[in-house]
Amino acid sequence: MPARPLRVLRLCSVFEPPESAIAGRGARFDPIGGMQDHTAALTRRLARRGVMQVVLTTRPPTAPWRQRLGAGANVMRVGLPVRRARQLWALPAAVLGPLLARRADLVHAHLGEDLTVLPLAFLAARRRRLPVVVTVHESPSHTVHARDVRTGIVVAVGGPIERWAQRRAAATIVLTERLAARVAPVAGHDRVRVMRRGVDRAAFAEPGPDPFPDLRGRPRVVFLGRLARSKGVDTLVAAAGRLRTPGAQVVLVGDGPARREVEAACRRLGLDGRVHVTGFVAHERTPAVLASADLLVLPSVYEELGTVLVEALQVGLPAVASNVGGIPEVVEHGRTGLLVDPGDPPALADAIDAVLGDRSVAERMAAAARERAPRYDWERVADEVRALYDEVAAPGAAAPPARRPRAPGDRLAARLWPPDG
Repeated sequence: MPARPLRVLRLCSVFEPPESAIAGRGARFDPIGGMQDHTAALTRRLARRGVMQVVLTTRPPTAPWRQRLGAGANVMRVGLPVRRARQLWALPAAVLGPLLARRADLVHAHLGEDLTVLPLAFLAARRRRLPVVVTVHESPSHTVHARDVRTGIVVAVGGPIERWAQRRAAATIVLTERLAARVAPVAGHDRVRVMRRGVDRAAFAEPGPDPFPDLRGRPRVVFLGRLARSKGVDTLVAAAGRLRTPGAQVVLVGDGPARREVEAACRRLGLDGRVHVTGFVAHERTPAVLASADLLVLPSVYEELGTVLVEALQVGLPAVASNVGGIPEVVEHGRTGLLVDPGDPPALADAIDAVLGDRSVAERMAAAARERAPRYDWERVADEVRALYDEVAAPGAAAPPARRPRAPGDRLAARLWPPDG
């Protein structure tokens, strides 16, 4: 009898939203980010490699409860589309996860700043003793900095949960060498894998026209991401008022909880003609956004990597970014961009002026960025993840399951998985 495809249950607190959820009420849910893009891109590419998947995630406004993601993958969104108490998605997920796991060969959990996804993954895996793979996008122990009550809780509660899970995981995937060195003593050196961020390099070959043709003035400095305090957008606004480069325009491409605060600061500082807030744009427009810029700025307070920095390399865009987390592994100071301490508007403004004010410096950094770009390729990352799945999957995972009496819920679980063929 032919072997059946490998089946993976993927748990993540955020996932790629429908385009309808990036505006209006949906914008308050921070619907676009590196983790959303990563989990969706990985799911699609593994489906092309014959992996059957169900993604269990949260439900932003306008998103359907169930969605087919190409051949071989279903997305199940649970919980209510409410802005606060989003951790309550864990209640329906705690019921649905173990049901879905009855037909899975392994569970893959994606860790960000969510406190429930790791316990949910191990709960789903427990009955059949399935292996659990963990990808750390933001480490509560080593990435997140406690700046307020919420992040304080993430660090205080999430850190112990993270370490507990890593000791039990079959493998832990990290995005940077920096984080690997910190996680390995807990997870085990032989069970930690470094896998760089993936990029769809073909999408950047022809990025398309300027998405903001009505924005006049050059040079153009772009921030692309969530407007949140952790991203340091307040620092960038303060730095914008200090720029000496004639005609420089700062374009904040994104939305989020800090948007009103950012817009109020712009009015207070008299920056309405220099700083522009566009709102979210769909991820497929990212190549055009970056190609239209002269400089990318990512002034995050904390960040493990920053997908947009990897994407900027693809179009040869220099970057000024915070010297935090694993960012120095992407932005080589003085070569592909400049690094500054977070929360320092004068230093940020000086770095922006240094790149914009010397064309030869900008051109040299652009060339170095293009040289580094091939290191980040989704096809290579997907191959690495698929190989890891084959290595850690439960024995007999590729074989058809033995006939056994149907347990309650088996019929429902079967309906939620995509068909094998």
